[in-house]
Amino acid sequence: MGERRKRLLVTGASGLLGINLCLDAVGNFEVIGVVNSRRLVGAPFFQVQADFTQPGSAARLIEEVRPDWVVHCAALADLDACEKNPALSARLNADLPGEVAEACRKTAARLVHISTDAVFDGERGGYREDDQPNPQSVYARDKWLGEQAVLQANPQAVVARVNFYGWSLLGQRSLAEKFYYTLAAGKGMMGFTDVYFCPLVNQHLGRILLEMLEKGLEGLYHVFSAECQSKYAFGVALAKRFGLDAGLIRPVSVQEAGLTARRSPNLTMRVEKLEAALGHAMPGQEEELEAFHRLYLEGYPQRLRAMVAVA
Repeated sequence: MGERRKRLLVTGASGLLGINLCLDAVGNFEVIGVVNSRRLVGAPFFQVQADFTQPGSAARLIEEVRPDWVVHCAALADLDACEKNPALSARLNADLPGEVAEACRKTAARLVHISTDAVFDGERGGYREDDQPNPQSVYARDKWLGEQAVLQANPQAVVARVNFYGWSLLGQRSLAEKFYYTLAAGKGMMGFTDVYFCPLVNQHLGRILLEMLEKGLEGLYHVFSAECQSKYAFGVALAKRFGLDAGLIRPVSVQEAGLTARRSPNLTMRVEKLEAALGHAMPGQEEELEAFHRLYLEGYPQRLRAMVAVA
């Protein structure tokens, strides 16, 4: 008899990180993905439905499923939607994480809670885990409150601040997809020259999160690429890798974009704490772009699209 596979519960299983984490983990875990409403067609993992806008829903689910590990991806991640509906943002981004953390503590499940680099104001960059957040939007404020609620309810949990991209169910969830599909259609778009970030590809991020659980890490970690770049430079590199016209990307300041929620400009992050804990370096931007391109060549975006239920 082999060792029992760990039961992995992933909330937000239809989201950009959740779906890719579930698919990638299927071979090694008993994967249970939590979806909000519509089930995924032909997904190779078990799905459960839950309405996390209802207090107590997450605790009941975790009590029933009894997972070994939980990766809590579910959130209201649209910054402008959070500005327009602060009550929903408060529920999903600030209150829910603490409920999940408390339920995991009670059932002895190991938890990784997904947070964001946006908790910082982005005025200087080079942020470490012990730097003081200064959130500039409803989303960022609530995500920071969520972090604090998790660690207060469950000090053994991991809070992972992240930024990531990849292929999604509808092809509309990540900046990389927006660049690819817009440029492939021969259309122009803006690229911010004054917004810096350090994203990982979602598959790599998912594996690193599970590695953190495997190694028994606790507390707050920055989980990013070791390299950072402007969003304009990111778009240009992507265009070149896919053989698209980088000249269609117009270099602009984020101030020109007319966005509802304020964006933090310099979200460069330090990852020495995580690299020391894991015993290896975090990948650079070229490696991440190669992984994203390889998935495209393998037909991965089409595989994801096939899982979307037609209404």
